[in-house]
Order: sequence, then structure tokens, then C-alpha cells
Amino acid sequence: MPEELAYKDFKKLDIRIGAVESCEKVEGSDKLFRLTVDCGEEKPRQILSSLVDWYTAEEVIGKVIPVLVNLKPAKIFGQMSYGMLLAAEIGDNCVLLTTDRPIQNGARIT
Repeated sequence: MPEELAYKDFKKLDIRIGAVESCEKVEGSDKLFRLTVDCGEEKPRQILSSLVDWYTAEEVIGKVIPVLVNLKPAKIFGQMSYGMLLAAEIGDNCVLLTTDRPIQNGARIT
């Protein structure tokens, strides 16, 4: 059984809607994409994600997805990543989460 968290712990997560503006494979990596994601802020975020096994770059561009924006930045494969895309995984399958109708970039998940 997963660890239970208090609602106040969930509220610490800042999850926003973002639209993927660009996506390209990270040179020298077999698994990583470098994405530019508009989360409704002053400038888009660079996010690195290991989606290469499940998506082409063209499939990712334009997707509207939830993004964890207050995750501590991480250096991955020599590049900085400023957030995390939300996806569902089961077995060998990974699917990006998305919205069921249009919503403004930066909308907060509550």
C-alpha cells in the first residue's frame, strides 16, 4: 500500500498546465528528449524527459500536459531540467497525461 500523505503535503506540489513548443533528442542519449514547455510564465521551461521509447518528437510537440514546476532543477546528461512532465506508466508502456478540453497554459492543478 502506498504511503498516505496529508492534504497539506499535496498542496506543496505546484502542478501547472503546459504546452510543448519544441522537442528534440538530446545528442548522445538514447532515451532523452529536450523539450521547451510553455507553462504560462515569462519564458518557457527547458525540461528533459526520457520519452524516446514511447513517442517521436513530432508526437510530443503541441501536447498540453501537467508539469510539476516546483521540482528542484536537475542536471541530466549535462543539461539542466526545470520541471517534470506527468505521465502514467505500467509495465513497458508510458503515456503522457493531457487535458480533456482546452485550458490556458499555467492553469494550476488542484
